[in-house]
Amino acid sequence: MRRALPLVAIGALLGVTSGGSTTLDGAAPRLLDLRVTNGATPFQGDRRLLATVSPNGDGFRDAAVVRFRLAERARVTIEAIRTDTIRVGRPADQVVWRTRHALGPGEHRLRWKPTASTPPRTYILRLTVVGEAGTRVYGAYRPSERTRVDAPVVRVQGIDAGFPLRSYAPGERATLSLATDAQALQLQVYAYSTTVRRGEQDFKTSGVAMTPPLRVDWRGHRSRPGRLRLVRAGNWPSGLYFLRAGAPGRRVGYAPFIVRPKRLGTRRVAVVLSTNTWQAYNFHDAGGDGWGDSWYVSERIKSIDLRRPYLDFGVPFRFRDWDLTFIAWLNRTGKQVEFLSDDDLERVATGDRLARTYDLVVFPGHEEYVTDRAFDIVERYRNLGGNLMFLSANNFFWNVRREGHRLVRVKRWRMLRRPEAALVGVQYVGSNHGGRQEPYLVTAAGAVPWAFSGTGLRDGDAFGGRYGIEIDARTAASPMGTRVLATIPELMGNRSAEMTYYETRSGAKVFAAGTLNFAASLDRTDVSQLLENVWARLSAP
Repeated sequence: MRRALPLVAIGALLGVTSGGSTTLDGAAPRLLDLRVTNGATPFQGDRRLLATVSPNGDGFRDAAVVRFRLAERARVTIEAIRTDTIRVGRPADQVVWRTRHALGPGEHRLRWKPTASTPPRTYILRLTVVGEAGTRVYGAYRPSERTRVDAPVVRVQGIDAGFPLRSYAPGERATLSLATDAQALQLQVYAYSTTVRRGEQDFKTSGVAMTPPLRVDWRGHRSRPGRLRLVRAGNWPSGLYFLRAGAPGRRVGYAPFIVRPKRLGTRRVAVVLSTNTWQAYNFHDAGGDGWGDSWYVSERIKSIDLRRPYLDFGVPFRFRDWDLTFIAWLNRTGKQVEFLSDDDLERVATGDRLARTYDLVVFPGHEEYVTDRAFDIVERYRNLGGNLMFLSANNFFWNVRREGHRLVRVKRWRMLRRPEAALVGVQYVGSNHGGRQEPYLVTAAGAVPWAFSGTGLRDGDAFGGRYGIEIDARTAASPMGTRVLATIPELMGNRSAEMTYYETRSGAKVFAAGTLNFAASLDRTDVSQLLENVWARLSAP
């Protein structure tokens, strides 16, 4: 059977490079003086091959206009390309609009007017030029940290909102960055905290309103980003919050932030949200080349900017899988915890201090990217008898370092002779991007009865929802006595997912779910009871 060529090989056949147009014939027609505008005032940062539009029907920046000259007759196809990651099993790009024209020599203008429902992000306008002498393609380049753009890029603008820091103490003033051409904005803060309040709920995040709406006149910033220095974290419980910025035309943007405790340790359980991973999976294109600025888009990209707004209207990628259901479970069961960002974890003085402060540290999400300091602190905490809970998979996988506001990916921890299984109990063994997912099978109800108390589950029973995407399993580095509570046998070929638990001589207790999306099923009675049992054992002083 004929095998499909990999993406790199196809690119080589077509002559695709990170700079310059794709040419199937050196004599193919060229687009001379190629440029793009929005037909109105440029937004700050726009340039010859980058234009910002906001297709909300107000007559201002509603369409992109591509201009060029031809020296000879040609057929020109223009396509709006939505790019995506090229490394995790999904298509590298998607055509969202296309038009073809037979054009003669001279100057030409082609217009793309996105619909109001077009997701805010950048799009490459790929141009294929066919003449008697051959074919030339503009916009077939791949991403890198120094991509040479040869085609128009259009930034469809909604409301980009973001905070420079990822957590704030109660009462601390925060500066909000905003980029939009809306004339007025309505700002309001919504909460995911451990205290459930009645009141207005946000339609996208299901958060509960913590402040009344505030109207802001934005007419002076319609062509450049602006900052607001009036946001102050209230005297609210430690938790996850979103600032919602809304504008006419159903435009909306969110900026997440964590309110950390005023003093660590008022409550004896810390929940560390995976804010490094949130940004690693953020495909927001700040550079304007049409590709997201993430190493998940290309291995040529080695660092990410932690200040970027999140692409999907400001809500972190897979937030609902990793965090939302878990926080709802905390609310429903009345758990008293403190929320920390990855930055807050790093700011703890030592692992000894962490051990004096918390009985349990929980990582509910995909805690994949960890600095030297954070690894040292958590490992020392465990060695002193601190309890750990990992509710996702592929934790403590990559070593990263901070360089100012950038996060640089360095090397896998296991390649640095610090295998993550030695801490977590299990480590990443495979991914199928969700192609096959299955329930767990109980293996230790008889040996570890406290874990399954009240669930009605016995060894061999299936439970939970459907799990996988990425999975963990034990290795030779796993601590002695690491026990498998449940497994998903041969989920990915001969690789099985393993839910594990171990204890150390110092008294540390460590639970690991072993699948990426375990926490997303905490609305199920059996899964909720299992976690309740584990929580009671690990949070006890």
